[in-house]
Amino acid sequence: MSDLHAPLLQWYNAHARDLPWRRPDATPWAVMVSEFMLQQTPVVRVLPVYAAWLDRWPSPADLAAEPTGEAIRAWGRLGYPRRALRLHAAATVITEDHGGEVPDTYDELVALPGIGDYTASAVLVFAFGRCRPVLDTNVRRVLARVVSGTAFPPSAVTAAEKALAVGLLPADEPTAATWSVALMELGALVCTASSPACDSCPLRTRCAWRAAGHPAYDGPPRRGQTWAGTDRHCRGRLLAVVRDTDGPVSDLALERAWPEPGQRDRCLGSLVVDGLLVHTDEGYALPV
Repeated sequence: MSDLHAPLLQWYNAHARDLPWRRPDATPWAVMVSEFMLQQTPVVRVLPVYAAWLDRWPSPADLAAEPTGEAIRAWGRLGYPRRALRLHAAATVITEDHGGEVPDTYDELVALPGIGDYTASAVLVFAFGRCRPVLDTNVRRVLARVVSGTAFPPSAVTAAEKALAVGLLPADEPTAATWSVALMELGALVCTASSPACDSCPLRTRCAWRAAGHPAYDGPPRRGQTWAGTDRHCRGRLLAVVRDTDGPVSDLALERAWPEPGQRDRCLGSLVVDGLLVHTDEGYALPV
């Protein structure tokens, strides 16, 4: 075993957050739902929506039986609502082609709508205990600092990162799954992007970045996320009005939600193209 394994696993055993998708009774479907919701969304925002979602739709078949508009409505303000459409579409395929059970092979998972390499790997590891690397933002940052001695990883996952992650996996499958979630937890709680708590890190004596004196990031500029006034802001405001209303919403109500006509019309058109809204003679509504 790597000399990184024992200290990190011991730290995780003592400091892991009690999250519902990590509990022994979490089903593969519950894990899959959590992975869709956690994409670019903080845990604190996901928790209430996740609980309500699984209370209403505890299996893929339960979700697949509902209109897509209900999935969009239940998604609420998590952001990136196309995830709700993709999760509904994945639930439909699971129900129709996999007997209602989340598949447990990589090829079957990546064939589902909305699932790429990361989500397929995460479901295999966290739902089925498989030995695979799971390279989310937190894991990549931890490995970049501890092993490579750099403040941040490249903008996109590289072959070298994958090879490093594979080489660090414990041979035992259950231990490998715990190692993967422990790396994530360390990145979320200790080795954070802006304020790493190096003195509290279980890997501090083995960290190449700390040993080098925490050299500043010298790669390409890292993109900051903007929100106010963007099309994403506009789309979210317009979708929220429709989501919170029973029946079609008039053009007048949407004008009050976003007064600028050019951007409003453009965003309404994109919401229709994305399948998040439908346009009728009475106004805009969620799909049925």
